Amino acid sequence: MSAAAAPPKTTGSPPSSSDVVIVGGGIIGSAIAYFLASDSGFGGTVTVIERDPSYRESSTALSAASIRQQFSVPENIAMSLYGIRFLREAAERLAVDGDDGPALSLVEGGYLFLATPDTRGILERNHALQTAAGADIAWLEPADLTARFPWLTTDDVSAGTLGLSGEGWFDAYALLQGFRKKARSLGVTYVDDEVTGFERANGGRGDVSAVLMRSGGRIACGTVVNAAGARAGDVAALAGVELPVRPRRRCVFVFDCREPVPGLPLMVDPSGVYVRPEGDRFICGVSPGEADDPDTLALDVDYPLFDDHIWPILAHRVPAFEAIKQVGAWAGLYEVNTLDHNAVLGPHPEAGNLLFANGFSGHGLQQAPAVGRGIAEWIVHGRWVSLDLSAFSYDRIPANRPVRELNVV
Repeated sequence: MSAAAAPPKTTGSPPSSSDVVIVGGGIIGSAIAYFLASDSGFGGTVTVIERDPSYRESSTALSAASIRQQFSVPENIAMSLYGIRFLREAAERLAVDGDDGPALSLVEGGYLFLATPDTRGILERNHALQTAAGADIAWLEPADLTARFPWLTTDDVSAGTLGLSGEGWFDAYALLQGFRKKARSLGVTYVDDEVTGFERANGGRGDVSAVLMRSGGRIACGTVVNAAGARAGDVAALAGVELPVRPRRRCVFVFDCREPVPGLPLMVDPSGVYVRPEGDRFICGVSPGEADDPDTLALDVDYPLFDDHIWPILAHRVPAFEAIKQVGAWAGLYEVNTLDHNAVLGPHPEAGNLLFANGFSGHGLQQAPAVGRGIAEWIVHGRWVSLDLSAFSYDRIPANRPVRELNVV
């Protein structure tokens, strides 16, 4: 019986063996499980192990839930182009037993990247790359920006790029639950537990033969996928593998504004501060500098970051934001690849049945559909099929060969 035809499995005791074990049931792990169980060429069993089945601390649930094509690496653009197509089709593709699939409330409000004179050249090169790949991105000179966004301060801006379609924001938690529900309906088993170790052949230098869990359970396996999010580096270390993925806190602030700011996209100021609408309110944030960005699993909010840094920048860029009131905030975790802020995808060079889907550095949510499809295809076919994602292979880590992404938000 194929996995696609198998009866639904409920969360519960782990099986004694599984063809594929996925460590982490967030958006990446659940997307991989869905695409694998949906693949007509796969006839095995899939088990997902998730340490936090409530998803209260999940990076997916705590993200700013956005998607864009405005990247500087071609593969990142391609993954997000597929991602937006999937989001538009998600209600149909993730429907279960005739019930509607997840309502994602997708708003294609666009991203607006602003450049100063010294970064205009980078923006030009990125724009050429994005449009050549088929992304619907407009180039805007300062006069164009003022005409389109009269509330915007452009005195120190040299140019901007705006996603006219295919970029925006959506309900991340609904997408996660949609992947999870659909995967379970296709026979995927979800286990509430935490991975604490791996057994590897050849004295710990060969393939992974089993996964060990905090409950004392053991699952013999054919393939293991590390999709452990912010804890991916620690999970890799359990297998004796170095993975430069570290947990970093990101704070999101919610505020009200007295004046309307019509047509605001997700705007990224040259400083790196971003802001976008959220219903009749706004959310904003910024990635701190490396010196102020320690490894942490803490989810407390850095409130001075808003008052001392973000608000003054917002007030300068959009004068209407001088009179705002912060009404809420939360913190989530980025899984930062400290080598180059790009994903690590595919097999380990020595343990060939250990696959990585890690280090997205804030891009995991929008790249989940493409990564889910890609990892599933690798498991089934032993190669990249729909998209060549070999640029993100693990091999670049020991070789210290970074793939630099210039548009990190």
